[in-house]
Amino acid sequence: MLDRHLIREDPDRVIMGVKSKHVDADVDRIVALDRELLDIMKESEALKHERNVKSEEVGRKKRIGENADELQAHLKDVSNRIKEFEEKDKEISEELDTLLLTLPNLPHKSVPVGKDETANIVTKHWGEVKEPFDGLLPHWDMGEKLGILDLDGGRRVSGRGFVVFRGDGALLCRALLTMMIDIHREQGYEEVWVPFIVSRESMTGTGQLPKLEDDMYHTEVDDLFLIPTAEVPVTNLERDTTLPADRLPIKYTAYTPCFRREAGSHGADTRGLLRVHQFDKVEMVKFVHPDSSYDELESLTKDATDVVEALDLPYRIVELSTGDLSFAAAKCYDIEVYAPGVEKWLEVSSCSNFESFQARRANIRLKKSPGEKYRFVHTLNGSGLALPRIIATILEHHQTPTGRVKIPNRLVPYMNGQDYLG
Repeated sequence: MLDRHLIREDPDRVIMGVKSKHVDADVDRIVALDRELLDIMKESEALKHERNVKSEEVGRKKRIGENADELQAHLKDVSNRIKEFEEKDKEISEELDTLLLTLPNLPHKSVPVGKDETANIVTKHWGEVKEPFDGLLPHWDMGEKLGILDLDGGRRVSGRGFVVFRGDGALLCRALLTMMIDIHREQGYEEVWVPFIVSRESMTGTGQLPKLEDDMYHTEVDDLFLIPTAEVPVTNLERDTTLPADRLPIKYTAYTPCFRREAGSHGADTRGLLRVHQFDKVEMVKFVHPDSSYDELESLTKDATDVVEALDLPYRIVELSTGDLSFAAAKCYDIEVYAPGVEKWLEVSSCSNFESFQARRANIRLKKSPGEKYRFVHTLNGSGLALPRIIATILEHHQTPTGRVKIPNRLVPYMNGQDYLG
């Protein structure tokens, strides 16, 4: 959520920021409602002051035996007007709060301006992109050939967009998750195990609601949501808290399954593991001091790429443009690995700085020093990593002409000493 003072004092900046993200939000209406609310508050406060003064005068008149009927009638009229203002205040506040939730976070000034992903900037390359050899199979064919990926089983059980891993495929999933968590613990993250179903309040706190509700799996009876990412429950661990500066940065990591309906992406990358409705992911979440959040974003991105490098996969870092930023992010780096079987760069992590946007929604404050105003902490998160596309890339990049898949050295101990799949 944006700071109301910013909206009030610099509406042009807000309008430009919203337009750069191509979000449909009525900033003019928000500014008008905020101004009307301020006027109502001023008039209401003036009437309350008048009521206090006149009440004292009524008491004085009664004490000395003077008639106060006319003054009491005036007081009744003032009280009625105050009540009308309070009702109007409530009505406007409700509309304003609803509209404020439709405003996206504003891009940081360093973010490249552009209408979509075509304006993104590649900031780093790592590793060697291998030339495909004759007979190189896409991951879905390789997985089924090895007997570790069962796409038909997933369809039978749940429908299109769900997958089953078998045998060494299931072991590979478990091994990757454990290795990733171990790396993040070494990097200083506290591991947490969180609920996979969350409240509407939690989803609103991190910015998934109201904008993305159609993409979420919703249990209507209880009004609860299956999480789209561990970012939601982990960030909300600190909801409605005040954090002392000397506790920061707070760094959490968590494994969770993730559930996304992908309502707006039918027909896009539907083969194999490129776009599925349920997948496993390890997440990193940081709560940091506002003065250091962009240094912390660089550190977070490095923590994610450490995992990719441990898997010996070629990657690139992409700085997203304003038109490709998520609703809640002020700045974001995507980490993409190259999959030669599908000849694509695949996003496996997004590392984002939300500044105070989520903290305002979830009321996560920085403990103030004497004489200071309250500030909100800055929140960051990044995948470390999402499994489906990592597995796809392992099956393609580490595939050999002999029909086997080389297991990355760092992962071998987690695979019970196996060097190859197949």
